Amino acid sequence: MSALPPRWTTAELAADAEAAAAQFRVERLAVSDSWDVHYKAARRKFEQLFEKLSDLNPGEINEGSLSEAYGLGLGEALRYLAGPPISDDDLRVIADVDSIAPGVLSRDPVALQKVFGVIERVIDPHRFPWMQDGGAPSEQQREAALLASSVLLAAQRIATERRNDGKESQETRVKDYLRSLGFEEVPPGAIKTMMRGPQVKQFCAECMLGERKADVVLRLHDERLMPIECKVSNSATNSIKRLNNDAAVKAVYWIQQFGALQVVPAAVLGGVFKVLSLEQAQARGLSLFWSHDLEKLGAFIESTA
Repeated sequence: MSALPPRWTTAELAADAEAAAAQFRVERLAVSDSWDVHYKAARRKFEQLFEKLSDLNPGEINEGSLSEAYGLGLGEALRYLAGPPISDDDLRVIADVDSIAPGVLSRDPVALQKVFGVIERVIDPHRFPWMQDGGAPSEQQREAALLASSVLLAAQRIATERRNDGKESQETRVKDYLRSLGFEEVPPGAIKTMMRGPQVKQFCAECMLGERKADVVLRLHDERLMPIECKVSNSATNSIKRLNNDAAVKAVYWIQQFGALQVVPAAVLGGVFKVLSLEQAQARGLSLFWSHDLEKLGAFIESTA
């Protein structure tokens, strides 16, 4: 009979959740130069934008200066003039243009005017009050606008970096651990049946298992497939989205699609998770492991030999 994955008690889940949260706090408070790097990069962009657009003096912004700004890759800074900042997709749809790529807009004056027309309508009056009056900013207004805009863009960039780095770091940690157990990484491919995909002591990353993508899929010693979702959460609320509304939903699908005797859906977790969310995900057939204690994952894998 195939080894069953562990099912943790409420006390065990609570202990691991606390350990993961403690590690998350340590990592977030660790000394890093990321904020300084992102702020300075954002500041340079806005200073360059202000220079090209005459300190955002409406009377001096023209097609040529806008085209030059987009050609220099300052489209992101332009989007962040809006209050709140407007996304690439929203700007393209609202402006009704085919593309807002810098190379396209710098050569298409009609599309360029439509795009900037949208930005002008949603310009942030708190950061750029002089634009409503149609004049140039005072030195104090200019500095305040540069500071606020740079902080706004830097904050968004570091938030995105943390999300991406957290997931990528989690996946890297899992893959490195599997290699330490003697598993070999193979190229990803669509897995439609149990015969396809990695073979015993192999794994692949970012591959389709049925109609759902898995972060990592490995073949256990007893030939069952084990799809692993790598989830990092920064809050109890966020954990519901990442764990219950994503990983657990995939677990239910994989079990229904391939059968409970053929597939062992799992998640490797890091960060902040609500114990109730963990219990609910586990009850739906998702096996839970933690990035701070991968030995438990290894113990289960070895038990399938």
